[in-house]
Amino acid sequence: MDQTQPLFAALRRSVTTDIVEAIERLVRDAPDRKLCRVNALAFAANEGLDEEKTVNAFLHAAHLGLFDMSWNVLCPGCGGVLDANTSLRTVQNEEYTCALCAAGYEPTLDEMVEVTFTVSPRVRHIGAHNPHELPPHEYFRQIYWGSGVDLPDEDYLEKADDFILDMLELPPGEKAVISLQLPAEFVIIFEPVTHAAQFLDVQGEPTKERRSISLVFDRQHRHSETLRLQPGPLRIQVENHAEVRTLPSVCLANDALHGLLGRRRPFLTAKRLLSNQTFRDIFRADTLDVDQRLKIISLTFLFTDLRGSTELYERVGDLAAFDLVKTHFGILNEIVGAEAGAVVKTIGDAVMATFPTPDRAVMAAMRMRDAMRKLNDDRGREDLLLKIGIHEGPCIAVNLNERQDYFGQTVNIASRVQHLATSREIFATSSVIEDPRASDLLSKRGLKPMSHEVMLRGISDQISIFAIP
Repeated sequence: MDQTQPLFAALRRSVTTDIVEAIERLVRDAPDRKLCRVNALAFAANEGLDEEKTVNAFLHAAHLGLFDMSWNVLCPGCGGVLDANTSLRTVQNEEYTCALCAAGYEPTLDEMVEVTFTVSPRVRHIGAHNPHELPPHEYFRQIYWGSGVDLPDEDYLEKADDFILDMLELPPGEKAVISLQLPAEFVIIFEPVTHAAQFLDVQGEPTKERRSISLVFDRQHRHSETLRLQPGPLRIQVENHAEVRTLPSVCLANDALHGLLGRRRPFLTAKRLLSNQTFRDIFRADTLDVDQRLKIISLTFLFTDLRGSTELYERVGDLAAFDLVKTHFGILNEIVGAEAGAVVKTIGDAVMATFPTPDRAVMAAMRMRDAMRKLNDDRGREDLLLKIGIHEGPCIAVNLNERQDYFGQTVNIASRVQHLATSREIFATSSVIEDPRASDLLSKRGLKPMSHEVMLRGISDQISIFAIP
């Protein structure tokens, strides 16, 4: 019997049949390169599947051992993978440098850390499990470029040849010489394994004199000053001091290169995954170290609380009130998950949840209000009076009390906005209401939020609060 069948059978207990069948076809029939660093969002789009359910399916598949997850730090300029990690815990550097772009970046979880899925070698062996044996072009495709770079399948090699002047494989400890004619263009000598680059600004009158440069590839040296050279013959001596094969490549920084790398597609970010309920449920330990602090440029927070819960316990008794509040938590959790969010924690009768975008939080809030209204109508009593506050902004992902949590002024404001709300009210800040997706959502429903200025404790300036009718 195929050893993967029990794994797929287990996956079917958590995932819809259409998605399981699509993943099973991928594992069984796809070429090797399609199984290295799978972009879950692109897979869902190509297969016509629900995006959020597909992300959840890959998380379950990874938990079962069908795939290995990778948390890759990306260059926001070229889309190259600057660091590959099996866990977010090892994303520790304060800055990551891209030699190809000659720039350094402070990591954020919004667009600089992608999460991908590679088939486990226990399920199917693919070339990328031994990356230093891949053909050079495939090393670039599968290992160097992130899953957000939309490289073509059919004419990839032809397009690459439009900007690659020369490329060679250099074993550890070996030397080699690349001889070529320099055109009057900007040339990059790039090595993707050690992430090293040398820029050549080639301009002026052509010369017949042969110039020579020497480059050593190791794990320390990344980038040197740009050299200015005339067009003409060049001898490049390269030496590999790394412990693995290197791939020195001489490229033109021309329209063909920029066109290939300019093809981008959405990818699964670490920010989105940390706000995914399935991830928080099944990968509780695979988040952050106690001392880690990772920035998020934009995250939306939603806080809820029950008004008059003390009176509820007094009126119906502890046991009945507990069951009712538990039912309310179950409904809210389901709505949060359905809107691509995650419950960070509950505090008494209150819920703190996160969403990747404001529109998701607004939709969740309206669904929560409707659900509580229906629950009250079914009971014939106004027992559950929900107050909701929403705010969006920057924050820091941290580990508090052995749980992935968030810290910062955005969190504080969201909590205090909720405290301003009365029963059945949804209060949101201007950063939420002015988000184009949230604004479009409200407009399509014919809802016009009413604003008023308030002072919040700990905030020096007045802020605009909008009541969503």
